[in-house]
Formats: sequence, structure tokens, C-alpha cells
Amino acid sequence: MPDACLLTSELPHWPVRRGKVRDVYDLGDRVLLVATDRISAYDWVLPTGIPDKGRVLTQTSVFWFDRVGIPHHLITADVDQMDLPADVDRQQLAGRSMLCRKSEVVPFECVVRGYLSGSGWKEYQQSGTVCGVALPPGLRESDKLPEPIFTPATKAEEGHDENVPFERMQAELGADLADELRAKSLEIYTQGAEHAATRGIIIADTKFEFGQRDGRVILIDEVMTPDSSRFWPADKYEPGHGQPSFDKQYVRDWLSSTDWDKNSEPPELPPDVVAGTRAKYVEAYEQLTGRRFE
Repeated sequence: MPDACLLTSELPHWPVRRGKVRDVYDLGDRVLLVATDRISAYDWVLPTGIPDKGRVLTQTSVFWFDRVGIPHHLITADVDQMDLPADVDRQQLAGRSMLCRKSEVVPFECVVRGYLSGSGWKEYQQSGTVCGVALPPGLRESDKLPEPIFTPATKAEEGHDENVPFERMQAELGADLADELRAKSLEIYTQGAEHAATRGIIIADTKFEFGQRDGRVILIDEVMTPDSSRFWPADKYEPGHGQPSFDKQYVRDWLSSTDWDKNSEPPELPPDVVAGTRAKYVEAYEQLTGRRFE
């Protein structure tokens, strides 16, 4: 049986910033990222957590950090190798924490899309473009794109990130840095999509975050997880409509079936929805990595 959810980590030693899922502790020149079991949907953090979700996200990211040939911020995900005060509860951190180098965060989400889905599909239906990138006519929902496209977005602390043209990214960051981020994002996505395909998973799209440290760009945050990506089972792939996915779909479907108006505090999730969502996250990890989730 999974342990109880960790909705909020408690480490009083350092300043903390709490995101939708992660608690980020400032350790000076390093940061400790703790992935909780919080889950968000429709721009709300739900009152019910998903047991082990944070561990799945962390261990999936560690898997990718070990594979990508690009500098990154991860020092260790082994709590026994972390130099922490003696009174820190390492059990609450085990499997869900990453000790990382601090960097200056680039204020853009670096999104790569390999398939036509989500907000990209909605825009394409109206204008034949995705984030201003012109695409061939006649594409269907969930179709594979002729080649992956880079569609940056501004980072939002609350609510939706805003898709922006690449030219805006160039104007704000400078052409050289923007071009480097685009190239690195496409390279990592291509590596990831090729590996996932051998494991029966389609990575339809994903988003990366980067930072700058010591004059170079490094990959930070999470990497190609069920929270930052659309994972589709390849054996069920059928373009022309939405696809089943390894993520929050249980949660979204259940919320849509209720009378929740999406503007007030969301309801608690029932046990079967929690169990089904946890199972999807674990299945995604095991299928993608070929490892058993402990």
C-alpha cells in the first residue's frame, strides 16, 4: 500500500517557495526541490493529493537527467548523499527530492510540440497556425506534425502560461540565447521521443525550463514527466480525436462530471479516482523507464 500523501513538506531550516506541486528550499548556492503529492487541474490545486505522485515525478526526471547529454542542475536525488541538518526528517524527502545547483531561471517555458493537441489544436482550427507557426492544411486533431515545433510561453505563477511568438522570446532574451534554448529544447525532445517510442509511449508535447549558471545554459526543474508532458499509449494512438493519456485524465474527467463551476474551491476527490490516477502515474514511470516503481 502507498504511504499517505505528502501535501506540504516541513523543513524549517530554509526559506521556501511553494509552487503548485513543488516546495523549493533555498540553501544558499543550492536549492532543494521537494515534489509533493499535490495535484492541480483547471488552474486549481486540489484538496486531495495522489499518493506517490511526487516520487514518480522526481524519479522520472532523474531518469531523464541521467540520459540527456546537456548540462543540468541535478546534484543528487539520494537523500543519504545530501548534507542536511541532523534533525531533518529524511523519510519525508526520500524518493521525492532533488538537491540542485542554483541558477538564474530563464523566464520562459520552452515548449516543444510533436503532435497537434490541446491549445495548439484549438488555434490551428481557427488560423492554421500554432503559436504563430504556420502548419500544412488538413491536419486532424492528434496528428503527428511534419517536424517538432518550438512554441515558447511566458511563465505564470497562477493561472495559464501564455503562448508567445518566438520573436518575442528573441526580443526579451536576445537572439543568441533564444536560439540556443530552442535548439536545446528540440534536441532533448527528440532524444526523449525516440526513447519513449521504443517503450510504447508517444510524447505528444512537453515543456522544459532552463537556467543560467556560470555563463552557460543548464536544464532545470522537471524533465518529460506526466505533469510536464502529454504521454499517449502508442498502441491506442488514433488521430482524428483526443487520445487517452498517462496523466491527470482520471481527475479531469471526474471533475467535469460534477457540478463544480471551476471558479470556486474544488471538491475532494473520491478514493477510486485517487487510486486510478496514482496507477496511471506509476504505469507511465514503469513503462517509460523499464524499472519497477519502489
